[in-house]
Amino acid sequence: MSQPQPSSPPAPTAPPAALAIGPHTVRPPVVLAPMAGITNAPFRTLCREFSGGKGLFVSEMITTRALVERNEKTMQLIHFDASEKPRSIQLYGVDPVTVGKAVRMIAEEDLADHIDLNFGCPVPKVTRKGGGSALPYKRNLLRAILREAVSGAGNLPVTMKMRKGIDDDHITYLDAGRIAVEEGVTAIALHGRTAAQHYGGTADWSAIARLKEHVPEIPVLGNGDIWSAADAVRMMRETGCDGVVVGRGCLGRPWLFGDLVAAFEGRTGDVARPTLRTVADVMVRHAALLGEWIGDESRGVIDFRKHVAWYLKGFSVGSEMRKRLAVTSSLAELRAGLDELDLDQGWPEGADGPRGRTSGNNRVVLPDGWLRDPYDCAGISAEAELDTSGG
Repeated sequence: MSQPQPSSPPAPTAPPAALAIGPHTVRPPVVLAPMAGITNAPFRTLCREFSGGKGLFVSEMITTRALVERNEKTMQLIHFDASEKPRSIQLYGVDPVTVGKAVRMIAEEDLADHIDLNFGCPVPKVTRKGGGSALPYKRNLLRAILREAVSGAGNLPVTMKMRKGIDDDHITYLDAGRIAVEEGVTAIALHGRTAAQHYGGTADWSAIARLKEHVPEIPVLGNGDIWSAADAVRMMRETGCDGVVVGRGCLGRPWLFGDLVAAFEGRTGDVARPTLRTVADVMVRHAALLGEWIGDESRGVIDFRKHVAWYLKGFSVGSEMRKRLAVTSSLAELRAGLDELDLDQGWPEGADGPRGRTSGNNRVVLPDGWLRDPYDCAGISAEAELDTSGG
């Protein structure tokens, strides 16, 4: 499928100070991307603290089937702190009926103030079911899901996050954007990569500019390769998008949201460069919050282990100590290990830039015959729904 040639980029302008998501004003126009196993309530709390409560912070992915079935883990994942306003849930679903039931449940039981739909996840366990970034290829299925979601949401705004397409030969984002507008979606976030790219290579910001021109009726948010507040401002100036969605850029860097607020408020020189002492304090607080949320300190510290390398990136920490910190199972053990480091180290060169998954050019795992006909939805049923949420 050919895609339109890009037109000339919009003239540089000052980034907008706020973003409208239905009745909600997001100021500055900065959104924490939903990330499975990462953007749970404790991590959202940290990011909100650094931002002064400004921005929008989305839950990790919630599977519609698990929500409708009131899976215990899922019901915990949709619990929001009283200070979280608006409460934002991201849903994953493949079956329009199940998605509709989940959205109506959220609306009727006042479980959230905003619903985002996941059409961007590239991981095999999702795409092999026809979900995530595989789904927009099936235009009629996408339309049916969006129609069910918007009609079931009542007054709640429904947004969606997607990728450019499955691969360079199956680009879907412009068609998907038009369908979203026609079905009443409030805003669209585009990650400037295909599913095949996963997180490799460089995000195509020009696709974000094209989508903005293609669907001027609703806000378009850009996602991909935002590692600093300066990147966010540059993306908005280069693409004309209405807001940014930050994912891997805040891994081990929750203070990035403070930088983003400062940049959008014109305080461009106000960039966090914490010492290792400050970083260590944040690490312990993050682990403690996880323990309180889970209800078990040890399990909280164990869940925190995945964050250790991200927080310590660039700092002078020996490989043996890195390994030791990555297997701690109590707050005391974590604190003691960190206290053995040279905590007076300043912010190091090389601490910025890519973190998290960087693999690319993967074969996308799809249901048999998925690519034969973009309008044939045979073979998709409620059985394609995942029954687990989050990581």
